[in-house]
Amino acid sequence: MTQEMEFKTIVAQYCQVKPEEMKDEMRFREDLGFSSLDFMSFLGELEDTFDVELEEEDALKVLTIGEALDLMKKLQEEG
Repeated sequence: MTQEMEFKTIVAQYCQVKPEEMKDEMRFREDLGFSSLDFMSFLGELEDTFDVELEEEDALKVLTIGEALDLMKKLQEEG
């Protein structure tokens, strides 16, 4: 499984959209229906799965799937 598909599989646990139907421009709140609690739980799961540490300030700027994927790649490269 690619990292992107693994990421989208985690997203799918919090919404009604299948991983293969997700698009980078989809917004977590507006398009996927994430609540604030969903988003914070999701971030914790990303940290555990991909072994990265998300800064709250950076994480709160993330609005779309594409932005979240970009942030994950950047953190892994720095790691």
